[in-house]
Parts: sequence; structure tokens; C-alpha cells
Amino acid sequence: MPLPLFALAIAAFGIGTTEFVIMGLLPNVARDLAVTIPAAGMLVSGYALGVTVGAPILAVVTAKMPRKKALMSLIGVFIVGNLLCALAPNYWVLMGARIVTAFCHGAFFGIGSVVAADLVAPNRRAQAIALMFTGLTLANVLGVPLGTALGQAAGWRSTFWVVTLIGVAAAGALHVCLPKHIEMPETSILREFDVLKNPQVLMVLGISVLASASLFSVFTYITPILEDVTGLSPHAVTYVLLLFGLGLTVGSTLGGKLADWKLLRSLLSFLLAIVAVLTIFAGTMHQPVAAMITIFFWGVLAFAIVPPLQMLIVNRASDAPNLASTLNQGAFNLGNATGAWLGGCVIGAGAPLTSLPWVGVLMAVSAFGLTLLSATLDKRARRLSIGQPA
Repeated sequence: MPLPLFALAIAAFGIGTTEFVIMGLLPNVARDLAVTIPAAGMLVSGYALGVTVGAPILAVVTAKMPRKKALMSLIGVFIVGNLLCALAPNYWVLMGARIVTAFCHGAFFGIGSVVAADLVAPNRRAQAIALMFTGLTLANVLGVPLGTALGQAAGWRSTFWVVTLIGVAAAGALHVCLPKHIEMPETSILREFDVLKNPQVLMVLGISVLASASLFSVFTYITPILEDVTGLSPHAVTYVLLLFGLGLTVGSTLGGKLADWKLLRSLLSFLLAIVAVLTIFAGTMHQPVAAMITIFFWGVLAFAIVPPLQMLIVNRASDAPNLASTLNQGAFNLGNATGAWLGGCVIGAGAPLTSLPWVGVLMAVSAFGLTLLSATLDKRARRLSIGQPA
């Protein structure tokens, strides 16, 4: 891995850990702060909405900054936000701290994706993005399970103290490894927002929202599902989260390779497979071994769609790649918030935890339908551009 991509991956590891570890600590946070599980689940939605709101704001703020300075500034916001999480005395302060942390997320991954793609040959751009996102997947292999175990043993605040230190290490790696001068095209950020007039760009953003909602409508509540439905101990849940993280790592690499080969075809295949695996999980969640196998394959598919979607938005918005890539991170996290909220609504309405996979299925089917529509319209436009009948 080239050193700049390695530095970006370290930062992605820290950001991914702080985003996802809250799922493993949900019961601990709820007990310590005297709130319900659905209320604690809103910490996931709060973070995700922070990314959604922060992405366009930080895109504007960092538009004229040199790319290295922008990335260093964003990781600084990450460090401050996690420090506030560790010190939060109550639920609302923790919610605010999570939102502060989230503000750096969308812009960091958006700018980082474009920088990563520009560091390699054109035929390896999706793989370069996938390499940066390896940090995000490793966060689920190592950061989330270890952070969960640490939080259960020493209190959930200890996890955020360690994540703060990871942020400091990431800042050092970015400072040392990123080139001093990273080429950036001269452009107007206001002109870049014209890209939102492109229906194809809007459709990709919609696909990202629906795909993430499919994941987080279930994964936000994975700890209570595994403890109350599958019958696993809190200690065993840590290992299942590790297994899920391994699946994410495999999926990110697989998604990057297939996206460089057949972008839309691979995305459609992955979404259809997500529908199948969540349908299977609705039955296997009652049996520990079957549930763990299903969760591994779900993890593979959940992150296999990330490089194709990130590459697709960069391709569809070639005149405004930084903004579009950043907004796509906001779209992912709007989906995270929507999924966590939908799952909480289902539970709050009295439905059992076993009903959550069907919410995920509905969202994945919707994402598949929108991707199919986008592919059909794109194919028709290409035919018209070369004079063939639509």
C-alpha cells in the first residue's frame, strides 16, 4: 500500500471505529445514562445526521484549502469530538459530541476518496478507494470488537479515550505521508453545486441512502438481537462483531476489484444478494452458528457496495468530484440515520426484534430498483449520444 493511502486508511480506521463502536456499547451507554435502547440508538442517528448536515458545510469551508491542509483540519475536528464524547456527563452532551465528531466524516472520506483515486493509474482508481476504505473495514474487524470489549470491561468512556489517541496517530501519519502539494482543479464551489441538477447524480445519492438504511435498520440493534434472540453472551457478541468486520474487509476488497471490471453490474448483483442474505438472516438469527455464518456473508455484501457507489458518484459528477464524493458520504449517513430511526420505530411500536431484517429487505429492494432505473437511463442516454435508437 502506498504511504499516502496507508495514512488515509489509519484515519479511516479511527473514524470507522468511533462511528460503529456505539452499536456494541448500546446497552452499556443506555444503562449508564439511564435511557432506553431506542434512545441510545438515536446516538447512531445523531452521528449520521451530523455527517449529512456537515458534509456540504465542510465541503464549502474546505473548497479552497490545499487538500493536505483540509484533511489535517478535518482530523483535528475528529480528535476534539471524541475527546468531548469521553468527557460527556449526560446523554445530551454525548449526543452533541457525537454530532461534532460526525462533522468531519463526510468531507474527510469525500476528499480522501478523490485524493486516493488520483494517486494511482486510471484502471486502479476503485481499488485505491477500496484501500483507503480498508481502514473503515478494519475498524469493524479490530476497532469495534476491541472497543466493545474495552468498554464492557472498563466503561464505555474508555473506548472514546482510545479512539482520541487513534485520531492523534492518524494526524501524525497524514502529516508525514501525504504529499505537500496535492493537485486540485480550479473550480467554484457554488458552480459545483450545479451537479445536483443531474438526475443521475441524484439517483446515486438515493441508492446510497437506501443501501445504508438497509444495513443500519438491522445492524444498529445487532447487540440486543444477538443477546435476546440468538441467546449469545455479551462476550460472544464481541466475536460476532469481529466476524462481521472480517466480512466487511473481504467485501471492500471484492467490491473494489469488481467495480473496476463491471461497475453497474457488480452493484446490482451485490444489492440483490443483500436482499437474499437478510431474508435468510430472518430465519437463522435464532440459531447461533447459522446466525454467525449469515452475519459474515452479510458483512461481505454490506461493504462490497461502497467502492462501486463511491466510484459511480465520481464518474457521474466528473465536473465536481470532491463535492459529489463528499455528498455521497452524507447520503450514506442519511441512510444510517434513517435505518436506525426506522428500526427504533419498529421496536417502539411493539414489534419484536425478529422483524428488523424485513425492514432491511424492503430498503435493499428499493435500492436495487433505483439502481436498475439508473442503469437503464444511462444505457439509453449512451445509445442516443452515438445515434442509436433508445
